[in-house]
Amino acid sequence: MPRPAVHWKELATLLAIGLAVVFLWDTVAVYPLKVLVVFLHELSHALAALLTGGSVQEIRVDPDQGGSCVTVGGSRFVTLSAGYLGSLAWGGAVLVLATRTRHDRKIAGVLGAVLVAATLAYVRPLGSFGFAFGAAAGALMLLAAARLSHGANDWILKVIGLTSCLYAVLDIKSDVLDRSQAPSDAAMLAEATGVPTLVWGIVWISAAALGALGFLLAACRK
Repeated sequence: MPRPAVHWKELATLLAIGLAVVFLWDTVAVYPLKVLVVFLHELSHALAALLTGGSVQEIRVDPDQGGSCVTVGGSRFVTLSAGYLGSLAWGGAVLVLATRTRHDRKIAGVLGAVLVAATLAYVRPLGSFGFAFGAAAGALMLLAAARLSHGANDWILKVIGLTSCLYAVLDIKSDVLDRSQAPSDAAMLAEATGVPTLVWGIVWISAAALGALGFLLAACRK
């Protein structure tokens, strides 16, 4: 069977959104999106721990775009690997579903419900920046799903999806390749496996870049 053709208008729209996000990267306009991706990064650690038989003690998200996820048990390899690639997967899934389906309001509602549920279950301490952000972000997504049009939700999801894909690549570069001696998921995985931090950084950024490109092309297929 022939492969689906690329929808060039959709591709141009997504590239324009991506360029706008990059241009505004260090501004207050993109800051909430970057904190949201950090939240999804930590949530991915939590889900990986749960899926491999572990438990989650707490998630923290800081205003300086940092975060942590404390888990017990489960596969340490899978849990540590899930952060950067997990936020990429979240972003890619949201992007593809937003462009390839007409269920944008439902997708926004599900994402909002996940954010609220994860915040209530795992983000600590109560009343912290991370707790307030997770609850507010989830509530806003639920409000968008309930009150805004299909088109508005479509744009919101595309912006979230593209930002998450971009952040996964740029965050690996910043945390692992540019500052290989700094504490990071890759540094902890290096301690657990004996494979150098830089190697994990190269593996992850290669996977993230290829994954982001794959999601972008999948989102633009007719």
